Amino acid sequence: MLFNSIEFLLFFPIVSIAYYITPHKFRWLLVLLASCVFYMAFIPIYVLILLFTIVIDYFAGILIEQSEGKKRKYYLILSLCANIGVLAYFKYYNFFIENINQLLPTGKHFSILTILLPIGLSFHTFQAMSYTIEVYRKKQKAERHFGYYALYVMFYPQLVAGPIERPQNILYQLHQKHQFNYDRIVSGLRLILWGMFKKTIIADRMALIADPAFLKPEYFTGLPLIIATLAFSIQIYCDFSGYTDIAIGTARTMGINLMKNFNAPYFSKSIAEFWSRWHISLSTWFRDYLYIPLGGNRTTTFKWYRNLMLVFLISGFWHGANWTFIAWGCIHGIYLILSNVFFKNKQKKSTKIKSAFAVFTTFLLVTFTWIFFRASSIQDAKYIIMHLFDGIQQPIQYIFKGIIYLKLNKFSPIDFFVLGLSLCILFYVDKNINKISWSNWIKQKNTVVRWSIYFIMTFLIIAFGIFDNRQFIYFQF
Repeated sequence: MLFNSIEFLLFFPIVSIAYYITPHKFRWLLVLLASCVFYMAFIPIYVLILLFTIVIDYFAGILIEQSEGKKRKYYLILSLCANIGVLAYFKYYNFFIENINQLLPTGKHFSILTILLPIGLSFHTFQAMSYTIEVYRKKQKAERHFGYYALYVMFYPQLVAGPIERPQNILYQLHQKHQFNYDRIVSGLRLILWGMFKKTIIADRMALIADPAFLKPEYFTGLPLIIATLAFSIQIYCDFSGYTDIAIGTARTMGINLMKNFNAPYFSKSIAEFWSRWHISLSTWFRDYLYIPLGGNRTTTFKWYRNLMLVFLISGFWHGANWTFIAWGCIHGIYLILSNVFFKNKQKKSTKIKSAFAVFTTFLLVTFTWIFFRASSIQDAKYIIMHLFDGIQQPIQYIFKGIIYLKLNKFSPIDFFVLGLSLCILFYVDKNINKISWSNWIKQKNTVVRWSIYFIMTFLIIAFGIFDNRQFIYFQF
């Protein structure tokens, strides 16, 4: 079920009202059933995949806690193999087979599976893995109530695209009795409104600009490719952070606090800072369960750089079974290594001009990597990069090409105005309000201003939002 759908517009208030009128001891069942309905709205049969890993991890957690010595590790390995095995089969089997087939003689090849990737498989797999790892590390008690553990994995607000939660943050909250709290519910609704604004007004409008060039890059050269690349950079941020805002807001209306997943990443002054602000739940997952166990930066310089590169290569592969994602991760790894080689020990005297230049440079470096992330193949990405500046020696024609590209994609003056206004709002929020949170900023305003903001944003969403059942980008992961 999509957050930006009519179905969710009905589903959310019904579940939320039912939550508060249901006795506490039955709420876990209500939310678990609602989460099943939410997930089965995509491909119903795939809920059995979730059930399979939930059963294994539930018993694995108990066995790990009860065991001593090597047995604990064996049960952990069993759990990890089950989760990674399911992920590898559905997400990576065809990728490996296709690459193996290219190496085999003509006429000899392995069959490709005709299956669809379960929605959000990478997200709930990593969340399930964090549970058994934390139980193994004795930082989390094994959950004895099967229903609550199933709900930990299937909690519908963050089931298909995160944030990837740790058991220490969310399991105890699921057990707590949450009373109806007006301020908390209003705070959640504000976040939902802001997330819907970013998704329907900005992200999906940017998709109208980005999609044509990335779907058929060979038809374009010059400024249209630059416009499409910049549009996708904004699109993916507003799409993913918009989903996260809606997820956090939805959970908050039920008294559950999910972790923050974005912190104005495009205002970062370095790639390292960008990764401390972008998809925070995934970055910290790789830090805690891969980077630090490998030795982190507390080792030789060579091994430190190896650890960085390995983490980002795996992070790229986590995103998708395509060489484009591996290239995307590889470039970010190279960025971090080079920044440590050339800038680690340099003293930085920060001025507004230097800070602005650092933010601008970081944004361009990140945007360059999005070419690989969005392109369908390495060949397409290479074509786009090689033709970004074709014809720039004739600036008037170069700019005219960009204007024609927008016109061909039916981008009207009204679209320009709405998008420009929305980007100004986004810029202001990320630059200033994020320090105290969007919801708290609105809360500080008087009644007239507060309700004016609600009215204007709701009007913009209804009047200019794009509702074409466009999935959130990260659903594919």
